[in-house]
Amino acid sequence: MKKIVPVQSKKELASFIDFPHDLYKNDPNYVPELFIAQKDLLTTHPFHKHSSLQTFLAYDGDKIVGRIAAIYNTNHNKFNNVNDGFFGFFDVINDQETANLLFDTAIKWLKEKGAEKIAGPVNPSTNETCGLLVKGFDKPPVVMMTYNPEYYVTLLENAGFKKQTDLLAWYWDGQNYNDKSLKMLDMLQERLKRNSNVVIRKINLKNFKQEADALRDVYNKAWDKNLGFFPMTNEEFDYTAKDLKMILDPDFALVAEQDGKIVGFGVAIPDINQILKTIKKGRLLPTGIFKLLLNKKKITGIRIMLLGVIDGYRKLGIEASLYGSIIKEYRRKGLKYAEASWTLENNDMVNRAIEAIGGDQYKTYRIYEKTI
Repeated sequence: MKKIVPVQSKKELASFIDFPHDLYKNDPNYVPELFIAQKDLLTTHPFHKHSSLQTFLAYDGDKIVGRIAAIYNTNHNKFNNVNDGFFGFFDVINDQETANLLFDTAIKWLKEKGAEKIAGPVNPSTNETCGLLVKGFDKPPVVMMTYNPEYYVTLLENAGFKKQTDLLAWYWDGQNYNDKSLKMLDMLQERLKRNSNVVIRKINLKNFKQEADALRDVYNKAWDKNLGFFPMTNEEFDYTAKDLKMILDPDFALVAEQDGKIVGFGVAIPDINQILKTIKKGRLLPTGIFKLLLNKKKITGIRIMLLGVIDGYRKLGIEASLYGSIIKEYRRKGLKYAEASWTLENNDMVNRAIEAIGGDQYKTYRIYEKTI
């Protein structure tokens, strides 16, 4: 007998977080999430101060066979003047009946909140991990990107979900990239300095709090036309920045600055999924923390995670200069791969720039939606 149960106790929450480990135990591309990070995201993250979510577990008898979170993002709805609901943290066995039960439960909860549409997956918003993998199942995900089996596509579409938009991931293998931007980098940076008094520099980690305050302002302005965007609160941005600082390589954290004002930034982070893959059930204790600390220097790939320039400073060459500076460091360190993710499928300017330096569009993630 199948049933859906709302998560209420600490034990149920732990089961919710741990369910994917059993579901994916035979999948060589699966990377476990850190338990403590998932617990915080679902309970104490600043997102919960303005919005709400409810997690659910699907049971077949006494066995857990699926999970989902229904999410009502108040700040998203206010900023975009809509009344949308979302789902996320979705995992399920290959069974349409179970998937439908999970979706129906999430929809019922969202309807009670007044939502008119459900979209996802977002975990719990587009400021965190999001999108269902629909292309590129042959490689594991890089850091802070999602992963799922191919059958999820069928389950969602059979449940009446339609494509809202696609998010693209781009890949470079070894030194297989067009280094034109690298060859022009010095000239480009000199022109930026001469014509606009814009300089590219590394983020000052010793003055990280002040840097983060300026970066938050740029983030909320530079990404304002992105799908599903809503401005991060001060607490949300500080929370994310603090997490990223723990794994940040300062050589890959750059800002564009004009007369002391930050007008753009680019950040690539080490692909710590190479290590997380070896940490059983995402538990840092007793040995996981040592694997993470001791193996950081052995990481051979990066994810270009953030690159944005505020309106009024675009098309000056700042984006190319940031990309070129990241490529320069990538080559100097002799890394084996890089991923740039994600970009919107209709962001032609950025996508063309990535293609121009040899990026291979190797993975696609999809946001689905359904009227309720």
